[in-house]
Amino acid sequence: MNGPNRSRRRRRLWGRLGASLTACIVAGLGVPPVAAQAPRGETVASGLEHPWALAFLPDGRFLVTERPGRLRIVNPQGRLSPPLAGVPTVAARGQGGLLDVVLDAGFASNRTLYFCFSEPGPGGTNSTALARATLASDDSRLADVRVIFSQKPKVASTAHFGCRIVEARDGTLFLTLGERFSRKEDAQGLDTHHGKIVRVNKDGSVPRDNPFVGRAGALPETWSLGHRNAQGATLGPDGRLWEIEHGPQGGDEINLPQAGRNYGWPVITYGENYGGGPIGAGLTRKEGMEQPLHYWVPSIAPSGMVFLTSERYGAAWRGNLFVGSLKFGYLDRIELADGKVARETKLLQGVGRVRDVRQGPDGLLYLLTDEEDGKLVRVLP
Repeated sequence: MNGPNRSRRRRRLWGRLGASLTACIVAGLGVPPVAAQAPRGETVASGLEHPWALAFLPDGRFLVTERPGRLRIVNPQGRLSPPLAGVPTVAARGQGGLLDVVLDAGFASNRTLYFCFSEPGPGGTNSTALARATLASDDSRLADVRVIFSQKPKVASTAHFGCRIVEARDGTLFLTLGERFSRKEDAQGLDTHHGKIVRVNKDGSVPRDNPFVGRAGALPETWSLGHRNAQGATLGPDGRLWEIEHGPQGGDEINLPQAGRNYGWPVITYGENYGGGPIGAGLTRKEGMEQPLHYWVPSIAPSGMVFLTSERYGAAWRGNLFVGSLKFGYLDRIELADGKVARETKLLQGVGRVRDVRQGPDGLLYLLTDEEDGKLVRVLP
């Protein structure tokens, strides 16, 4: 073999050997040879005024609440319907208005849905209420609207309504309730619904196995207490309830609320008063009060949460928790290991104030941005 041919053959051999060695080194280090491509947001619809919650109709359309008190249907091309008739009057001031909406598990056959809102009361008071209704066959209105739960007592406040709804596997409904900001001490008492998660049947009656049924002075709808302002709730893969709540200045939390447990607010918190200074005695732990699974300092103002059950973004994302950030305008991907938060990744930074996050029937994630010109955004792999 002549010199030039021998040189080319050696270069090919060394090239193949180098590639093999590189692959072995990469595999040994656990480093993927090609970085995963970040997801991107695709606007499905715009022109929504402070959209708050999203549900998926069986025919591929979207049901969206707007905080001023409107419920709209959005078609797959992004066209907004006129506001549906039948929505009750809401106290649309501050953080109040028409808030969460979920479809009944049997919606395809019974067309039943549930929504929560800030319900006006006498003398400028209000509280969070939960209603059930039927979506009319022509999709133009809500029929048979009935309030099945109303938070007690009503107070004059425009803050901390909570208002996330979750249907449990047994068919009961969980509803998160804020402590109304000015009544934070109520979160530790059982004689109000302030700062609680409540559990009711679909007709508003109290499940017999609620933890405080029969206790003197306790409101029987209460499931857990010591919450501040829960802005996200969902079922985990095992059917347990998860929730996220706003801390004050720091101390936003992820909790797994269990029956009868006390989650500490305002006695324990990882946050501080607005402008600085401890809340109460400045405790972060106390006997008889639960620790959060995870907390954020500084606050991200989390809102909306969902577990991803599909593999549309790859197998590594399946089972991850996704939470929106109102304060910083991103989608937080949370990886869990051994029951703890192992890693967080900021996605879609700058997308806007993320108010709600849901997984659609197509296995993709969707989110709403809470702005005057709010958007419904599809997260593309």
